[in-house]
Amino acid sequence: MSPRPEPVPASVLFVGINYSPEPTGVSPYTTGMAEGLAREGWDVRVLTSYPHYPWWRVPEEFRDLPARSAAAGVDIRRLRHYVPRVPTTIKRALFEISFGLRAVTCRWDSPAAVVVVSPALLASRLVALRARVHRIPVVTWVQDIYALGVQEAGSGTGAGAIGAIEASLFAASERVVVIHRRFRTALEDRLGVTRPVDVVRNWSHVPEPEASDTAATRRRIGWADDDVIVLHTGAIGAKQGLENVVDAAVVARERGSRVRFVLVGDGGQRAALEQRTGADAVSFVDPLPESEFLDVLAAADILLVNERPGLTEMSVPSKLTSYFAVGKPVLAAVDETSTTYAEMDAAGAGPIVPPADPDALVTAAEALAAAPERAARFGAEAQSYRRRRLTEEAAVAAFERTLFTAIDGAGRTATAGATRGSRRAEAAAARTAHRAPR
Repeated sequence: MSPRPEPVPASVLFVGINYSPEPTGVSPYTTGMAEGLAREGWDVRVLTSYPHYPWWRVPEEFRDLPARSAAAGVDIRRLRHYVPRVPTTIKRALFEISFGLRAVTCRWDSPAAVVVVSPALLASRLVALRARVHRIPVVTWVQDIYALGVQEAGSGTGAGAIGAIEASLFAASERVVVIHRRFRTALEDRLGVTRPVDVVRNWSHVPEPEASDTAATRRRIGWADDDVIVLHTGAIGAKQGLENVVDAAVVARERGSRVRFVLVGDGGQRAALEQRTGADAVSFVDPLPESEFLDVLAAADILLVNERPGLTEMSVPSKLTSYFAVGKPVLAAVDETSTTYAEMDAAGAGPIVPPADPDALVTAAEALAAAPERAARFGAEAQSYRRRRLTEEAAVAAFERTLFTAIDGAGRTATAGATRGSRRAEAAAARTAHRAPR
């Protein structure tokens, strides 16, 4: 028997509401994966939105982006749709549905596989319906688990409907990709998902920073040499629970501590936080351009991840992959049963304190500042973990395996009940039609 030939990359359509140049959240991973697959010879197409996150509006500089463009070998099509300024539950549902309807009704050009990125769940479900009609295999890439998020938020509003929609999306998928092994356990054991679930870790999408003049960066931003800067970056939303950070800043001020809390980013909860009592003790900074982001991370003393109490399984903060690249200690205020806790513990990246305990947060920051050698060890451990476990090359290779298996599996399903030889010939011809030039 002759050896089975290696599979040939084909065409793949990513449908995701977040894409470059959005600076944070899911965008760097969807963008990085699409570009990584294009480098491997795949014909990659993307249906996405105009940049709107974390601002919840399309900034002026992005409003005139072309509807069709190409970047790094990826064909990108942007769709205009409803974007709420304040993303309430109902408005967010309309936001996702409006994008999904646009994605369903535009031209797809017969991809060999469709990758839907969740979030957005409702848009992904609509896209999966169209793919099923056309017998195109779907891979669902899960960045957040909606059903568990609703449970952990303690909200009964639409919980049953959300769970049913998410379950039906998984059932309609050839394969499901999750970003952490605990997500796979949650899907299989808690949600009863029976479709194959693959783990593809999000990677550290920023480079390790080169040596820079951190003192000059601190002076430019207005940080004193003796300030202990505790920096949180990314979305300012409900699940981050950043009321705890505002309260911790008040505690630090009352103690006469050198600890200063800085929140870099934007989101639906920023305005409310800025009105909270004690908010004047916190520095709020707008999202930074990529050219400044790493310098500011490197100039901080401690990097912070903070979550609302009770958040355990629904997500892994994307900020951790950036934090681990910088070589600074990471301080986490998270639930001890959370996926974030497990990730921090595995990386040895820094101390972990309970969520919603501002006194503990300040005390841990002061202890790190008082022990610079310990802080440096935490930073070095985080960088080592990143180099071992969180590389883009490993993620792209793993995702390729998932795509090949999904396409192959869908082809086998299509042959059921037909003449084996003729159907194999048809599948081979279909794969040839979708091959991308190398």
